[in-house]
Amino acid sequence: MKINIIGAGVAGLSAGCYLQMNGFETEIFERHSTFGGLCTSWHRNGYTFESGLQWLLGSTASNPFYELWSELIDMNSIRFINHEVRMDIEVKNTADIFGEKVFHLYTNLDRLERYLLDIAPGDAVPVRKLIRSMRKMQTFEIPPKIKAVPQLLPWYQKISYIKYLPLLLFLNKIKGETNVTFAKKIKNPFLKEALMLLFDGEELPLMIITLPLAFNDMNGTGYPVGGSIGITGNLERTYLELGGKIRYQAEVEKIVVQDNHATGILLNTGELIPSAICISAADWNFTLFKALEGKYVNKTIMELHNQEKLKVYYSVFMVSLGVAGTFEHHPHFLRFPLSQKLVSPDGTQYERMEIHINNYDPTLAPEGKTVISISYYTQNADYWINLRQTDQRSYQDEKQTFSQLMIDLADARLGGLKEKIEMVDIATPATYHRYTNNWKGSVQGWLPGKNIIAQSPVSSELPGLKDFYFTGHWTIPGGGLPVAIKSARDVAQLICHNTRIPFKILPVSPAF
Repeated sequence: MKINIIGAGVAGLSAGCYLQMNGFETEIFERHSTFGGLCTSWHRNGYTFESGLQWLLGSTASNPFYELWSELIDMNSIRFINHEVRMDIEVKNTADIFGEKVFHLYTNLDRLERYLLDIAPGDAVPVRKLIRSMRKMQTFEIPPKIKAVPQLLPWYQKISYIKYLPLLLFLNKIKGETNVTFAKKIKNPFLKEALMLLFDGEELPLMIITLPLAFNDMNGTGYPVGGSIGITGNLERTYLELGGKIRYQAEVEKIVVQDNHATGILLNTGELIPSAICISAADWNFTLFKALEGKYVNKTIMELHNQEKLKVYYSVFMVSLGVAGTFEHHPHFLRFPLSQKLVSPDGTQYERMEIHINNYDPTLAPEGKTVISISYYTQNADYWINLRQTDQRSYQDEKQTFSQLMIDLADARLGGLKEKIEMVDIATPATYHRYTNNWKGSVQGWLPGKNIIAQSPVSSELPGLKDFYFTGHWTIPGGGLPVAIKSARDVAQLICHNTRIPFKILPVSPAF
């Protein structure tokens, strides 16, 4: 049975692996010249620039995602780095009791608790409650080790889910807590301001940072040396070894439908490739409203399309620098205030800057050198996308001018940066959109709402359309690699169930 898969990102490659293991003939169609999608790296003049992977949930067996990754990747072939500090946040309006202005978000919970209590002894009650909640998270399987897609289990097996009731009760208890609501419980002004800045001034569910911290403490969210390419390169290798096929620079224009059955795909070259089943691991908006022409929608889908239910996740303007120096005397991830607001050409105003110094990964640069990236997030990606399409000269001018401002500000903070720059690479929201086709240049699909455990409104199947499945980071708000691999596995199980084939996992060969 032939299955066409659109997109060679993590979800597309993972779905292809699982389906090849179960005897299906699959072929992946990728519009770009390489694999990875948003999870990728690129090489420029001896430097490797990273799309944004900072940690991988499931880097050790302390987290259930390790088992999922191990189904597709030789995890022993990847070296992980676990940072002692997740990030350093420099506050602007307050100073702690030591006269410092930098808040250290330690990854070891014992050390973090001691640090917080030293900073704010008068806030012992909320601080200890926060640490207890992360300790509590460590006692649960997150995500639960459920081998089958829940809706496929018989009723007598679903009864076993009762053991996860304490987890649901716990998550329901903390679901409404955000960095802002928690900060309001804190008396110490330094700690209060630092908590407000956890998400660069945005109010988001506190669990977005506490859950990774809980697993940081158990070395379960390490950074893979080599960056994204090590993960996606392993996935591509596994997929090809299983007999899968990938066609690069093959842009899908339309999903062909006959009698409400997906029967194939049409490439922009006019070539028609028939199949029994079609999977889209591509952008959600492209899939539903371009490839399928908006014909298979309902009220929920239209609310998503109009961004009434959820907002699209931020895009990024990122300047990556190849630098003749290591800057080891600076934090690897620093967020600090600017003396005056920086206004992007797209209208977004910034009061802070975020710098990543990747000197902990020796594979990204020649010896004695490193890669430094400066990132700004925006929800005005359409400005850059439209400008590039309508006025290339203005686009290039504004891109260069804004990136130079960012470099100047980074140089003022780090000192001696500009004179050591050997290579500059600029990625705008238009860059993300052009290479990945993600709606509005989004880097993680949907932005999660304040209730982070609410059921996702995105389904893997569409109303009225048969032999079609959707997978990828758009399926659950927040997105990311864990969502991509889990949704791909679930879709593969659904296909096996619907075609009456027992789902199985084959052992992965060791990487060389």
